[in-house]
Amino acid sequence: MLLRFTKMHGLGNDFAVIDLVTQHAHISADQVRRLADRNFGIGFDQMLIVEPPQNPDVDFRYRIFNADGSEVEQCGNGARCFARFVYDKKLTPKNRIRVETSSGDIELQITSNKDVSVNMGVPVLEPARIPFEAPSPAPTYALDVDGQPLTIGAVSMGNPHAVMLVEDVDSAQVLELGPRVEHHPQFPQRCNVGFLQVVSRKEIRLRVFERGVGETLACGTGACAALVAGRLRGLLDEEVTAQLRGGTLKLQWKGDNHPVIMTGPATRVYEGQIRI
Repeated sequence: MLLRFTKMHGLGNDFAVIDLVTQHAHISADQVRRLADRNFGIGFDQMLIVEPPQNPDVDFRYRIFNADGSEVEQCGNGARCFARFVYDKKLTPKNRIRVETSSGDIELQITSNKDVSVNMGVPVLEPARIPFEAPSPAPTYALDVDGQPLTIGAVSMGNPHAVMLVEDVDSAQVLELGPRVEHHPQFPQRCNVGFLQVVSRKEIRLRVFERGVGETLACGTGACAALVAGRLRGLLDEEVTAQLRGGTLKLQWKGDNHPVIMTGPATRVYEGQIRI
């Protein structure tokens, strides 16, 4: 069968978005891996699936599959693309959309200039819920990586993140340390790894090695986790501009029991069909 898809990106973090509200298909992990191949498939960091909601109080169900075929809980750049997709495809007339994910419901709002603002929820800092093996919550943790001592922040934004401070993201050991921290035994479900440079209290630079993908041009949940980790260390104000390799996000976190708000663009690249 032929299945319609839309190629989109959020600051260069790219996706194949598939509507399974008006179409019907089952896509296996092996099919995701083959379609994600940039030489023999569509090529993408994640596949986003739009489904009817299981909860009648929300508008859609949102599922995310990494390029390696694994299903993950959350993706901030993908959430923005999801909102633009369902609005542009007229699957909903709303510009404020409630979406069900495997890590909880999120709220998406399309702004007047067609950017998307996402309520990413309250960050999770309790180690057992991240999940991260540590006795109690703390602003930072010591992590031994093959004999190399590192200091990280550990945060869940619906998916687990390790965030470490670096002096300069351009020279950070992203490709060397990223996979080693991702698979560290203290993160039993692996993690996304953020390399955070604090430019000022209102500006950060960030690179992220994403779980199951590798380094991407932008990571929305990674940017949110970096803001939280930086504020817990007392380094950042509640509103911050995040400079990622693919572009800029605006972030806000007021602190305890408040959600992180992320605002940024979502761009359609092309439409296509694939045979499943």
